[in-house]
Amino acid sequence: MTSSTAPAHLDPSALGTRAYWDSAYEREIANHTDSGAADEGTVWFADAGAEERVCGFLEDWADEGRLVKEKDDGDMDEEGEGQQATSFLDLGTGNGHLLFALRDDGWEGRMVGVDYSARSVELARQIQEARKKEKNKDDEEQELDDIMFEELDILDSAPGVWLRDGFDVVIDKGTFDAISLSGETDAQGRRVCEGYRERVEPLVKRGGVLLITSCNWTADELKGWFEVEGGELVYEDAIRYPSFTFGGKTGQQVCSLAFRRKAAA
Repeated sequence: MTSSTAPAHLDPSALGTRAYWDSAYEREIANHTDSGAADEGTVWFADAGAEERVCGFLEDWADEGRLVKEKDDGDMDEEGEGQQATSFLDLGTGNGHLLFALRDDGWEGRMVGVDYSARSVELARQIQEARKKEKNKDDEEQELDDIMFEELDILDSAPGVWLRDGFDVVIDKGTFDAISLSGETDAQGRRVCEGYRERVEPLVKRGGVLLITSCNWTADELKGWFEVEGGELVYEDAIRYPSFTFGGKTGQQVCSLAFRRKAAA
């Protein structure tokens, strides 16, 4: 079911500005340095256990054969290439924690984390180097070398060559929330959040998935933003979180929805 009417806008907030996030990640860079790399900064939606639930959800899909955790050079396709592991793009990567968690869980596919804050990218790369040094001490295999972190303002800039033909899974863990709190408008006079879906769709490989987590929007509201008439995203599944009841209404602290990009235009 598609929607032709977007939900009402949120009131603008400082959390929707680049200056806020540059300042926040500047502090986290200093904390990471001062702590001897022990303090890696904020984990998004930690109170709701969202990262663990996202990782568990992806693991379930791998068990069902819908995603591929490990490369298989022995299973060649018609072009003589081995089976490729699921690729991930993390929009608004912050400190890169989710991608590191996926690597720790054994996901071997290509991973790119992007953020419009240069300080975020600096922090993620700093943590990446610190983690690699720690693994060297333990003589562990280096699986963090190929995670790429890049600065990108998705609403204002084109992706780099790293986009290729898109990603199997594109993850948004609060990025749309932050953009929804921006009071900026685009060339058409729309709040910038209104153009987000259009910029995200080409990042998702045909048949791939956008997995978005929000604390500002309900599941129905997210469907109103992303599953629209004429769009390429179709709701497929949701991650289950504990629910609460207040004032006779039942809800969740956060919600995570998976939208599949249509295999053909």
